[in-house]
Amino acid sequence: MSDEHGDSADHTGPIKTPKQLIWTVVASFIVPIVVIILLVNYVAFGDKPSAGSDGLGEAAVAQRLQPVGRVEIRDASDVASLKTGEQVYQAVCTACHSAGAAGAPKTGDAAAWAPRVATGYETLLTSALKGKGAMGAQGGGDYSDYEIARAVVYLANQGGGKFEEPKAPAPAASAAN
Repeated sequence: MSDEHGDSADHTGPIKTPKQLIWTVVASFIVPIVVIILLVNYVAFGDKPSAGSDGLGEAAVAQRLQPVGRVEIRDASDVASLKTGEQVYQAVCTACHSAGAAGAPKTGDAAAWAPRVATGYETLLTSALKGKGAMGAQGGGDYSDYEIARAVVYLANQGGGKFEEPKAPAPAASAAN
């Protein structure tokens, strides 16, 4: 027998019996489930490297456990341990005063410093300690008021001032008396 296309009418597939049909249907459900379970086990378990990160390595953990800050105790009566005016200037002041940023008078610009020097050392020191304009307060920061005073004298003298180096702080009285 042939159909309208000239093919034979015998259309048989690989499944010949009802038992084969049941096994095929059951396998079509079980095989994907087994594959999914195997994939989940592969992804979820096992020792796999973490995408180029050593975040759990000994060195990385030790670095994260470092103290956030530290306490540094300095003897205020030991003038040798205190920074000079130039050292404080280089560490704190040079960022703005060397370039004239935010309206800061440039280091060595006598014309810009003349009106400021005329106000006197105490006024300049107060401006440095408490802040003025865009300049933040320096008092209570990383440097003592004496070190800031030395920086003020250094900077003002670079701009034409004739201020004397401030006197070193008096040694603190010992509490063990």
